[in-house]
Amino acid sequence: MPSFFTLLMLSLVCWASSTLNTLAVDPTWPQFRGPGGTATALGSGPLVFGNGTNQLWRVEVGAGNSSPCISGGLLFLTTHQSNRLWTVCLNREDGKEVWRNAAPVEKLEPTHTLGSPATASPATDGERVYVYFGSFGLLAYDFKGHEIWRKPLPPPVVEFGASASPIVRGKMLVQVCDQDTGSFLIALNTRNGDTIWRRERPEFRRSFATPYVWVHGGIDELIVPGSIWLKSYNLSDGSERWSFSGTSRVACSSPTASELMLFSASWNVGGDEGARITMPDWDEYAKAHDRDVDGRLTLSEMDPGPVRERFTQVDLNKDGFVTAVEWKNMAEMFLKAGNALIALKPDGEGDITTSHLAWRSTRSLPYVASPIYYSNQVYTVKNGGLASAYDSTTGNVLFQDERLNAAGDYLASPIAADGKIYLISDRGRITIMAAGAQFKILTQIDLQETIHATPALVDNTLYVRSATHLTAFREFSPPNF
Repeated sequence: MPSFFTLLMLSLVCWASSTLNTLAVDPTWPQFRGPGGTATALGSGPLVFGNGTNQLWRVEVGAGNSSPCISGGLLFLTTHQSNRLWTVCLNREDGKEVWRNAAPVEKLEPTHTLGSPATASPATDGERVYVYFGSFGLLAYDFKGHEIWRKPLPPPVVEFGASASPIVRGKMLVQVCDQDTGSFLIALNTRNGDTIWRRERPEFRRSFATPYVWVHGGIDELIVPGSIWLKSYNLSDGSERWSFSGTSRVACSSPTASELMLFSASWNVGGDEGARITMPDWDEYAKAHDRDVDGRLTLSEMDPGPVRERFTQVDLNKDGFVTAVEWKNMAEMFLKAGNALIALKPDGEGDITTSHLAWRSTRSLPYVASPIYYSNQVYTVKNGGLASAYDSTTGNVLFQDERLNAAGDYLASPIAADGKIYLISDRGRITIMAAGAQFKILTQIDLQETIHATPALVDNTLYVRSATHLTAFREFSPPNF
């Protein structure tokens, strides 16, 4: 019979082997929301952590909302420091800086009070890292920090700044630039930055959502949320596959999918039935308010209210005046906008608004945080800390509006691993919820700092970016005997 010492050593060897195998499972978090944009890690994630607890390291990284991007032993992010925009590479095991490069920016773009000119997350293909700054355009670096190519792009025509992150598929880098005028979608060759195709999107206005590649039935569809429409494009040439009409006026969250269904959530002020923003007829309103009779309206000529509050959105070209065309354009958007979590069936062509809608929910919608598909269920979190879950096939509500008792806005998207869903409020409170049909909070951690960025999860290590710091958390729990 083996001795107790032998059994103990065998147990430790098995535990160490299991731990090492787990650590090797998921060595990359290559873009915003991780592998494939699914926000799901293959390994596990810490359950017990906090300031000084299971804290691997913590470093100051400067301001920015971009999420960490990880490949092998390197971690990349963008940051705004000393009035410059940087791409920074860190050693992900100790947080030490490996290199940094400043973007050749002449003038910083304007941003929302909650935003940053370093909001778009980096993307990597395992050989290079790609970054997008609205203030410049796209840049590619090798893993030693050498610039490989640059692609200047016009600054976005929107006072809130750019937010959508680049994504990589094969040898193609895709970036959407939706703005109040001149929106477009572009695909570049990752090797040299040459344009493979460019798709103009003149019907789209400002949006901040990152595209998603839906892989199903041997097909790769490029799914791009936008104002009023959700559209699918062929990755090969940028041609349109299908269009779904009736999404929110501004797209902030990214889609996700199973093999059989695509899920997308959108919400914005003025799109809920019963609370819809409407605009009066232009001719009548201008006749009563255009005091200098120049055929245009200034901010001071408009009545207080929700339309005046969105003057910069109605003024598409940002010249300080609203014309009849701009007024009617925004009025039509308010009329067509719809807020909902939708599930769409695959293999659509043309207008699929009614033909491929599998189910729809209009309650408890997220604003910025993207929905997550995990273990045949779809999870969302609404501002204020309200969690919901749906059967992915039928849309049946499993639970809805469950209070997390973690107030605040939810700007970071949920991530999942090992049966756990991580929900992060902007006040720094992380709720870890059990995946499943029953609402169950496993634990809550209060980091007591502002968090806007979606975390990354690699090798059982959770990387959390706050307003000024990046912290790595990992549990070290040997077995009990």
